[in-house]
Amino acid sequence: MLARRNLPDMKMLQTFESAARHGNFTRAAEELSLTQSAVSRQIRELETQIGFDLFERMPGKVAATPEGQRFLHAVERLLKMAESTMRHAQSIPPGRRMLAINALPTFAERWLLPRLGTYLAAHPDTTVDVTTRRDIFDFAATQCDLAIHYGQPLWPGAVCTYLCSEIVLPVAGGALRQNRPVCVADLVTAPKLHLNDRPTLWADWFATAGLTPPTVREGHWFDQFSLTIEAAKAGLGYALLPRYLVEAELATGALQVVLDLPHSTEQAYYIVTPEGRGAAVEAFRSWLLTQVSFRPLAR
Repeated sequence: MLARRNLPDMKMLQTFESAARHGNFTRAAEELSLTQSAVSRQIRELETQIGFDLFERMPGKVAATPEGQRFLHAVERLLKMAESTMRHAQSIPPGRRMLAINALPTFAERWLLPRLGTYLAAHPDTTVDVTTRRDIFDFAATQCDLAIHYGQPLWPGAVCTYLCSEIVLPVAGGALRQNRPVCVADLVTAPKLHLNDRPTLWADWFATAGLTPPTVREGHWFDQFSLTIEAAKAGLGYALLPRYLVEAELATGALQVVLDLPHSTEQAYYIVTPEGRGAAVEAFRSWLLTQVSFRPLAR
């Protein structure tokens, strides 16, 4: 049973977070509609309760102590958890359930959301909360029921189920659609687009296509698939993109596959589920598996 005397005062935690974010008690007071003295008093009470100083006080500003900085990270997680708990409670009418899903931003936008209506039509009692965190997080400290993860099947405290490989093809848009390459060698010196977290993708594609991988570094670089897609549509260079992320552009002709030479990357997408999240999570996991029409390529 919880020792109630050790439970934090949420208002004091909010005050601490605001003061740490602003580095100033007066600005925190303005944000929270309090007086500066009320902020100072709450911080002192919190410091007394936890047994160490949270801030170094300096003229006109404050800075979190090392202990205060560590405490801040925990407080931020707690406040986010409290906020999502209240949002879920307030947004679910009687007889409905909330399903909290996390996926990478471009995958969520271009693959998951176009298909999600089918699931919701079959499960009208379900409300979804979709987030797009990119990191591996602790399910026990979040309001998330299921994540779609790109990488290796490694996620502490959860089970990873293979969903699909990432299979990329060279595509082009804009004026480049009028000057399609005839063979792989034509792309060696052609303008290319790169993704920051897949820096060897073009070299790997050339190797798969049977060409000694050139040193491929020239061209424009982006940190998200969504930006790479827009750059390709604008004709800024040839891009290696998964077909399932550009289905709409291929259908309209905004992008075209320039050489039908697919390459399967070393990593894949996985459905990640913690234990004990119930039948609704299992139903959604099973449905996701039915939505995949692409499988790993033979290596």
